[in-house]
Amino acid sequence: MKILDVLHKEAIISDLKAIDKQGVLEELVMPIASIAGINQDYLVRVLMERERLGSTGIGEGVGIPHGKLKDLASLFLGFGLSRKGIDFESMDGQPTHIFFLLVTPENSTGLHLKLLARISRILKNEFFRQKLMDAANSDEIYSIIQEEEEEL
Repeated sequence: MKILDVLHKEAIISDLKAIDKQGVLEELVMPIASIAGINQDYLVRVLMERERLGSTGIGEGVGIPHGKLKDLASLFLGFGLSRKGIDFESMDGQPTHIFFLLVTPENSTGLHLKLLARISRILKNEFFRQKLMDAANSDEIYSIIQEEEEEL
């Protein structure tokens, strides 16, 4: 499965305004909740509960918040870019700038893990992360991801 198979252009936020973890999740959830027809507050609650188990800030400026929902028909992915960076309680203690939000049905563990692995793999590439950071808008972010996936 490719990232662009589940990432809607409308779910790409090129300039997150939030200054903390809760705010970033609330912002990232807005387009996903609308696209998937999910209650926004409920989804934020699910993601915050997951964060309490351990931060999804994986380091090097990257966060991959994720959660599973019972009544979800399919997998949804969102993207957000924080120009200033926020404290997402990352493993390396550095500010987080690049966010992929993954929401999956409760019974799709295999798919969930495959997509998490794919996202993690492309985000290991420092040049790719920098290109995302330098992107001017959502369309550019989408194109950068598309180019990267074609090379995999």
